[in-house]
Amino acid sequence: MSSDNPGFLARRLSLRQLQVFEAVARLGGYTRAAESLHLTQPTVSMQLKKLSNTVGLPLFDQVGKKLYLSDAGRTLYQTCVEVSDSLERLEMQISDMKGLKQGRLRLAVVTTIEYFAPRVLGKFCEHYPGVDVELKVTNRKRLLERISQNQDDLYILGQPPDDVELDARPFLPNPLVVLAPRGHSLVGQPRIPLKRLLEEPFILREPGSGTRKTVEKLFADHGLQARVRLELGSNEAIKQAVAGGLGLAVLSQHTLSLEGGAGPLAVLDVEGFPLERQWYLVYPKGKRLSIVAQAFYDFLMTERENYNIPDYLRV
Repeated sequence: MSSDNPGFLARRLSLRQLQVFEAVARLGGYTRAAESLHLTQPTVSMQLKKLSNTVGLPLFDQVGKKLYLSDAGRTLYQTCVEVSDSLERLEMQISDMKGLKQGRLRLAVVTTIEYFAPRVLGKFCEHYPGVDVELKVTNRKRLLERISQNQDDLYILGQPPDDVELDARPFLPNPLVVLAPRGHSLVGQPRIPLKRLLEEPFILREPGSGTRKTVEKLFADHGLQARVRLELGSNEAIKQAVAGGLGLAVLSQHTLSLEGGAGPLAVLDVEGFPLERQWYLVYPKGKRLSIVAQAFYDFLMTERENYNIPDYLRV
């Protein structure tokens, strides 16, 4: 590369190479970058080699198995961020010109909200049939990673983290209830003491789950500790385990939305329950929403009254 050859980089660099470089720099490795871009690792390596040759300087320093940006890499990464921001602004401006005749909504939610999100997305797409939707369902830990990397337009989760600057607005109650098999001896008993639950085995979500943290805090606040028989990473798996008699569980009442009043699970009347929580619609503070994302935000806030807990599930 030579200063006597103006426009050299503009002619030789490709947007794809910059995307690959940005992903490797942000995610800290070839493998994760390849997965996020749906590319093979050799393709990622080849694109980075071409980019480094074009720049004429190494973009990364490798120490052991870890990659670190070189001076040239840090400068290029800042340029990638600026290019990405410019393209996002262009995309929003074009969407504004087109209105909502077409566009894409990228929504990421925690696993429990999967019982609600598809229904409201279906109604949203009825109003705006030209909009394509990309829905990512994941656990809380990975959702927070996606937020930190600004991978989506909007996010839905339980209690927002305190250490991340977010615009967060509650839009729907998310009561947590104690579930038991319908034939369990505690079903139908009034105001069951929390301490009585210590006699029963519990099935909990995986460590790091927002629901699990809430349950553990409740027991700890009362000087108690649940007897954990099983840990599962899926609400549906937990429901099946409860129905199979493996123990009790605490889950969102929304997980019972398709069960009906005579399903295999029953909600116990336990002191201190339901635990009142909220679902939040969030995005990074200061982020400008696209016209599609803003339309969904407004739609969700308008429609939220239509998605309350059915009467037959109320304690």
